[in-house]
Amino acid sequence: MRGVLAGFGIFFGLFSTASLALPPDASLRPLPRPVPSVTVSTQQTDLAIRSSLRPIARGVTPPAQTVSLTQSIVDSAGFHQWIQRFQIRARAAGISQNTLDRAFRGVQLNETVINRDRNQSEFNRTLWDYLDTAVSDTRVRNGRSAVSTHQRVLQQVEQTYRVEAEVVAAIWGLESAYGNIRGDINIIEAMATLAYEGRRQDFFEAQLLDALRILQSGDVQPDQMTGSWAGAMGHTQFMPNSYLQHAVDITGDGRRDIWSDNPSDALASTANYLRSFGWTYGQPWGMEVTLPTGFDYAQTGERIKRNVSHWNSMGVRLADGRRIPNHGRSSILLPAGSQGVALVIFDNFHVIERYNPADAYVIAVGHLSDRITGGTSFRGTWPRGDRALTRDEREELQRRLTQAGFSTNGIDGIVGPETIDAVRRYQASIGQTPDGYASLRILDRLR
Repeated sequence: MRGVLAGFGIFFGLFSTASLALPPDASLRPLPRPVPSVTVSTQQTDLAIRSSLRPIARGVTPPAQTVSLTQSIVDSAGFHQWIQRFQIRARAAGISQNTLDRAFRGVQLNETVINRDRNQSEFNRTLWDYLDTAVSDTRVRNGRSAVSTHQRVLQQVEQTYRVEAEVVAAIWGLESAYGNIRGDINIIEAMATLAYEGRRQDFFEAQLLDALRILQSGDVQPDQMTGSWAGAMGHTQFMPNSYLQHAVDITGDGRRDIWSDNPSDALASTANYLRSFGWTYGQPWGMEVTLPTGFDYAQTGERIKRNVSHWNSMGVRLADGRRIPNHGRSSILLPAGSQGVALVIFDNFHVIERYNPADAYVIAVGHLSDRITGGTSFRGTWPRGDRALTRDEREELQRRLTQAGFSTNGIDGIVGPETIDAVRRYQASIGQTPDGYASLRILDRLR
């Protein structure tokens, strides 16, 4: 199960996000896979939607154009007929009629949810622009305050699940701005609307069934089960299936309550989620490094894993000049090529990817957790004169690389490992530093 929580923002190579002018501590809550980043042409003023930054997971293809609800064949009469048919399947899956009656009481076709799902415009931002908001001074300050306020439960969470409190707090900060932006849409109504609309019917029907199982368990009442338009719930934005698999009751009140103002169960559930995917207590997610002159850039990327002794022997050093400590197998990641920050990443990096596989999100969580505990900003610079490639440009890059003999194994507009490797091979062929950075300069050269 890769990505059962929420999900998406665009990668250019791995990154990007949605948002325009944001409040200083806006939510960076992802949406459920496979839902891309969102902005809507609506008069709604829901802060959780307007102010979100959502990195999109690799392999997720945003829609090519917006669609007006008036073009749709969905209607209220059809929706209620669909509910009747769905309830037959739900009863067969073990959902009681009492649960169904309570869950669907007052539920209507939610046109706002459909519009938000369909009218998803692509916004491209570079990693460094994303981090400016994701790890802003305000978000760091609020994170330290949240850790202080909830110190007792976070210490209990860390001791019980062996996941550092600051990592849990950083996820909390990105998902809901430390509980301030949790979403107020009826989850049953949203999941039913999206399942009926049909573009991802199987996915949302499964989520709807799991939401009904949650209600049947007694953990929450229907009117309290609220969240984002795409189904992510609570302080750390669990999808219903993630909740069933990983939510815990650390307060001991008999309910796994991720919705209330008390974040205890949500924070514990997040730690339990990370632990279930192999979190190593005491291991960093990653550390900033500097690379020596003559470094072999063919050895960079998540697929290349080496013992720390290998990097130390090559002259790779931490940003403060020290040797890299031995925290197990590791990779060198260049999220913005040779002109940007360099990182050595460890297995815990990939555990955070289970929460949201966008590298931008993982780096933001890791860096925010470091800052909350007093760490400094990255010392390296970013190529701030660069802009993110649009989806059309990413597809063009892949086409031109493939035509030039450097196959990307598909044209999908997602700059993942195959495209990065193709860029690297092309760079080497023209005498450039083979760092795999999919920039506008590379595209212009191919043109």
